[in-house]
Amino acid sequence: MTIERFVAQSLGQWRSMRSGHSLAFQQFEDVLSEINIESINKNHRDIQGLLESSNVAHANNSNVVAPFKMQWSAESDWEPDDPSQVSSGSCLIIPLQKDDSSGTLIRSVGYAESEPAESTYHFLDDGTFLLTTHYEQSIAEERIWFASENVRCRSSVLKTSGGSGILQTSFASEVRRISA
Repeated sequence: MTIERFVAQSLGQWRSMRSGHSLAFQQFEDVLSEINIESINKNHRDIQGLLESSNVAHANNSNVVAPFKMQWSAESDWEPDDPSQVSSGSCLIIPLQKDDSSGTLIRSVGYAESEPAESTYHFLDDGTFLLTTHYEQSIAEERIWFASENVRCRSSVLKTSGGSGILQTSFASEVRRISA
């Protein structure tokens, strides 16, 4: 698997069902999401701005591969004030390829903390995408794999910043919306 192929397989509209277990709060959460993933030209001004603001030493246009924008809208049963409240957001994601199976991702908004994030990625022999992000307060480890062309699975483990304790785990199954 390469990052270009992975991104190409991920493009489109997805319906996600995620179950999360917060070990810190001993809470279980169900989340239903709509996710839209679309490619962006690597010369787009927002891509250039994110590259310039990153701390990645080799962040330049020459090794940018398949940048994309992800938008989501989610309903969680863990909203204490209003369980029907919808949270939404978007982020730009810029893959910087190191070799055919690994590299760095620059994200305008991280997965575990709402701040710009830089992650390392690599692919396992079976095509599973592994992503590791070190935040100020935590470390997120995510795995994404395709069960079929229109079904993908995602699991994550959120650890303490020292990596010694697990704060949260989750699993999501995502089904591509196919236009008639």
